[in-house]
Amino acid sequence: MNRLLFEKTGKAIYISHLDTMAMFPRIFLRAGLHVKFTRGMSPHAYVSIALPLSVGTSSCCELLDFTLEEDNVPLETLPARLNPYFPAGIRVLSAYDSDRKIKELRYLRCTVTLEYDQGISDDGCRDIEALFRQDQILVEKKTKKGLAETDIRPMIESVHVSRISSGELALESLICAQNPSLNPQLLVGAIERYLPELAPDFAKAHRTEVFDESFQVFR
Repeated sequence: MNRLLFEKTGKAIYISHLDTMAMFPRIFLRAGLHVKFTRGMSPHAYVSIALPLSVGTSSCCELLDFTLEEDNVPLETLPARLNPYFPAGIRVLSAYDSDRKIKELRYLRCTVTLEYDQGISDDGCRDIEALFRQDQILVEKKTKKGLAETDIRPMIESVHVSRISSGELALESLICAQNPSLNPQLLVGAIERYLPELAPDFAKAHRTEVFDESFQVFR
């Protein structure tokens, strides 16, 4: 399987998952390459992004699987060929062949930054870290049947809280990536529910790495 590792940062975080998927075949075409399409009345490109990225979340570890019409394209040349055509904020970091299945991807490491206009105390920092050590953390989570109260604690491997500045905290988190998946923004939801006085004025999430079941980097 041919695979790209790419980042999505800056203003590009506001491009939806579906628009990102639709963009890649056009970028390949502008670079003189042709992605394979299915046959039939409604053909679609053989491209697939491993983990849909929520609008507003940045990442430096996105994975896209693809199949080209052309044979024997040196994969190592793809970043230089593709990157001039992407909008600002999207950049291919590497291209390679992998025999690993996406279903092997198990964990996601991310940083959730919490911003407080009036600052936050050291006690507040400790209270937030204690929250994520609880045995049960119930939040409203979107499911196929709508919103449902869900215990997200089994989906959290670890959360470490550190101070960035007097008004900023970082939640360094290792969470489930799929089956089940945990949106990092639900960590903020947990704070808003259990510690409303420590709810941030603004929060943003950034994916930093993905791992398999053995906590090895997944590529």
